[in-house]
Order: sequence, then C-alpha cells, then structure tokens
Amino acid sequence: MEHNVEEITLTNGARGLLIDIPGATVMSFRYHFRAGHFYGDSDDTYETAHIMEHMAFGANARFADGNAYEQEFTKNGAYHNAYTSDISMSYEAICADFEWDRIFDLQRMAICTPRFLPRELAAEKGNVKSELTGYLNNHSRLLWPRIQRALGDPVLTYNQRLKTIANVTLKDVKEHYRKTHTTSNMRFVIAGKLSGRKQQLIRELEAWPLPKGERLPRKIVHFKKARPVFIQRKDASNITFALSMTIPRELSLEEGDSLAFLNHILTNTMSSRIFGAARKKGLAYGMWSGAESGMGSATWDFGGQVNSETSSQLFDIIVREMSNVLKGKIADDEWEAAKTYYLGRYQMGAQTVSAINNIYADMYFYRDMVLPYKEAPQMIRRARKEEAERMTREFIQQDTWVLAAVMNGGRDHLKALNDKIERLFI
Repeated sequence: MEHNVEEITLTNGARGLLIDIPGATVMSFRYHFRAGHFYGDSDDTYETAHIMEHMAFGANARFADGNAYEQEFTKNGAYHNAYTSDISMSYEAICADFEWDRIFDLQRMAICTPRFLPRELAAEKGNVKSELTGYLNNHSRLLWPRIQRALGDPVLTYNQRLKTIANVTLKDVKEHYRKTHTTSNMRFVIAGKLSGRKQQLIRELEAWPLPKGERLPRKIVHFKKARPVFIQRKDASNITFALSMTIPRELSLEEGDSLAFLNHILTNTMSSRIFGAARKKGLAYGMWSGAESGMGSATWDFGGQVNSETSSQLFDIIVREMSNVLKGKIADDEWEAAKTYYLGRYQMGAQTVSAINNIYADMYFYRDMVLPYKEAPQMIRRARKEEAERMTREFIQQDTWVLAAVMNGGRDHLKALNDKIERLFI
C-alpha cells in the first residue's frame, strides 16, 4: 500500500509518526512508553508494570469498570490490547475508518485517566499469576529469561516473578504510572487515511492530560560469556534449545539486513544449510535463527527443538555451516537468492494498515529511528555477502554467548553439545 511518513514532535514533548495511507478503510494506533519491569523500583515488586498493564482497560474517567469499557470499545468490531516487557509498555488499537475518532478518544481515556481500583488490583493479580503459571508449561518461554540472566541482564525468571505478585500494592501501581506515563516518555505511530485529520490529531494529542515529565533512560546491559544453562523438566519429551551470541553495540541497517539474509541461507527454508540439511536427514522438525539490535547491543540467536538421540548430529551441522561462513564459503547464487527472497517479502509486507504500522513502530519505539522503508529495495540490492561474513567473525571473536536447553536428561548431554559449539570460538 502506498503511504507517506511524517515524524512530528509535539509541544508537550511526545514524539511520533503519522503515516498517511490514502484510501485506507482502517486506522491503526500504537503508543509506547519506557515503562516495563526495568523501570520499576524494586525486584520485590517486579510485576508492578505487568499488573498495571492488566489494569489499563479497567475503570477510567468515563467508565465504572472494564466490562463497560470493553463493550463500548468493541461494539463496531474494533480491537485493542496492551503489552509489557522488561523495557516497554505498549498500547495498540485497530478500528474501521468511520469510527477512528471515537476509538482514538477511548484509547486516550484508558491511557490518561485510569482509576486503578482495589477490586481491579485483586482480580488482575490473579490473572497475572495465571498467565505466568501458564508460561511455566512453555519450554521456549522458560529459556529466554534464563539466557538473559546468564549473559548478565538482571531480568527475573517466571518462578521468581510469581513470588513478587503478592508484594505489589495499589500505591506501587499508581507510582509506576505517575513516573512512566508522561508525554516526554511517550512515542506513537498512527497509520490510516490522515488527509484532513492530521491537525486534529496533533491538537488532541497535545491536549492529552498527562504531565510532561521526562524521557526515561535507555536500558544498557553489559553482557558476559556464560556457562551452559541446564533446565531439567521431567515432562520434556525432547530438547528445546537456544544459542545466543551478543556484541556490545547496535547494528546498522545494512548490517541487520546482511544478517537477515544470512539467517535465510542458514535456517529459513527447507533448502537452507542448517535446517534444510537437518530435515533432509530426519534430525529436527523445526529450527530458526534471527538477529536483533537495540539498547546498546545486538544479539544473534539460534534455536529449535530436537530429539535427544539426534541432537549431536544437528549440532555438528550447526558448527560445520557456521565454520563455512567464517571461511567465506557463501556462494554467490545463494546470496542473490536470499536477496531476491527479501525483495519479495518487501513487496508483500505492506498489504494492510496494521502491517505498515508494525513495520515502522518497533524500530521507532526501541531505537528512535524512522525506517527508510522506501529505500529498502536499493539497500537489499547493495548488500554484500562479505558484510555477513564480517559480522559472523565479529560475533565469534566477541566470545560472549550461552547455550541453554530445557530437557529431560543429564547435564553431561548439554555439556557435550556445548563443547561442540565452543569449537567455533577457539
């Protein structure tokens, strides 16, 4: 879909993107605050941000409770949600174009005028407990907090988080809201048919009844190499694993593209070097890899599930193909095929209003960057395989990594797999 992007800074300190999509029949709203667990006051009340997010759609200046608010919000098919991470608290809504102003105002009420009632706190503590307890049954979910902690990021595990729920008081929730929900700490992306509406949106956003406050600081973590992380679960019928590597700087857009193309070559398809080879030999049904950048660092991750008896063979393939990349053995034809794949994904990526919003929002919220989306085809065509090889060497030379697994077995099995990966870093 054709669209035009404009970054604006409001007089109240908020910043955001207005994305005009002529002829769109849908409006998409996303708001972001640095308000996740990292910005809490204490690990003893770690779940404050999460509980506050759950209470966001409760009673507010107009509605006596969350049910009344929900009924009004969704009566014409509109959708809304909120999310919390260690860094962010984000709100999103999608609605038909004919009711954009009504939904915009309802979202304003939830964000700016929550009442945080005692009965809501009790209910949402129960809901958060149920949510986190459910994650304990998800082996992939179990891995990542343990990986982060092993590498030096002081997040809590799900078991640790569950123990903090009872400590959270209404005072904690209100104080966290007061500290984080300010206009200077707010970023937004609004996408849809904006012709004739832009000035109205700006005026109303500038009138949001939030204090100006300040933009809270970025989260910066100094990572370290870690021993393998062994999570024993007697109910695990296979091995859920992840290898995470990190470097202490953010990636440029060109570097991020190069690693994306390399991940495609290694794991993204049935003909890929690692996953494709594993599938051909019947070693593993699923595997993936991906790179992320932000908050002063970059990570490169590999993960999947594998049966215990075939895990050694799979890890041999991982080590072999990573070694080949380090030796500069990326064929010209597979590199060009990866670029062609991403050119196709580029053209398919902007098919809906929400998709366009998402394309810009994550980079804008986490890195304060406006993605040069329309330049993507030229950037893809310019990408060189030598950049991917150089990035691989940088991650390996940094030697800051961890292998983690959820499994029903002994530590010796994980150590043997870890020893295979270790050979890459020698």
